[in-house]
Amino acid sequence: MELIRKYFPELNEETFHQFEMLDAIYRNWNEKINVISRKDIDHLYEHHVLHSLAIAKLNPFKNGMEVLDFGTGGGFPGIPLAILFPEVKFTLLDSMAKKIKVVTEVAAEMKLENVFVAHSRAEDHKGRYDLVVCRAVSTVSQMIAWSKHLVPAQKWIMLKGGDANEIRKETRPNYATKLIPIGQYFEEPYFSEKYIVTVQKK
Repeated sequence: MELIRKYFPELNEETFHQFEMLDAIYRNWNEKINVISRKDIDHLYEHHVLHSLAIAKLNPFKNGMEVLDFGTGGGFPGIPLAILFPEVKFTLLDSMAKKIKVVTEVAAEMKLENVFVAHSRAEDHKGRYDLVVCRAVSTVSQMIAWSKHLVPAQKWIMLKGGDANEIRKETRPNYATKLIPIGQYFEEPYFSEKYIVTVQKK
């Protein structure tokens, strides 16, 4: 929690309290359905919550936007972003039923009225969104192929780790792609080789 206060000191106490609730809720559900590795649950705020909130540093959201969290897994980046941006509608999509169950219950316990959950494969999903966000789902080009029919504006923000040159090799020539080191926002060593990747069709 100290990391959230460190990098988002402007948040009100109600929002801080919502972030604080995540620890107990995820620990409880992770005992039943393993969506976060056992060793990683102790690093929930750094490895999952703060990592998700890196997207917020780009300030890409406007009130009323509809955003798809593609391959949400345990609810990242969608749940933390939904807490931070209550006026933005987030749909959390995943094809794995057990993960969707956890995300549904977390959103309900948090009373996140701006979170909607979809259990579906990407090709079967029928929504339309202003922006797609995701974390470590696949290559950049594969993400575009899987989800381009869902985002008319052809805009993505992806959280990826690894070698920057390898990530650049994943891109498509007809899409403008930018890599932003998360280390320029967060000083913890965990973020040293992690990037925000923005993609938009030219």
